[in-house]
Amino acid sequence: MTTPENPQPFLSLHTAVVLLSAFVIGAVLGTLALFTGAPVAAAVAAGITSAGGSVPALRSLIR
Repeated sequence: MTTPENPQPFLSLHTAVVLLSAFVIGAVLGTLALFTGAPVAAAVAAGITSAGGSVPALRSLIR
């Protein structure tokens, strides 16, 4: 079996940093929502919404 000389990465570094940062933002905001006494489902929804909403901003800010 031969391997390619220069395999392309699955994700670019920019994409990996943006997605990791969005995950951290979502986890932090979901945890903070949970600490306020919100139900678990609402905290998860807050985390997912904040992670998804931060992706376009992070994409333009991180170059």
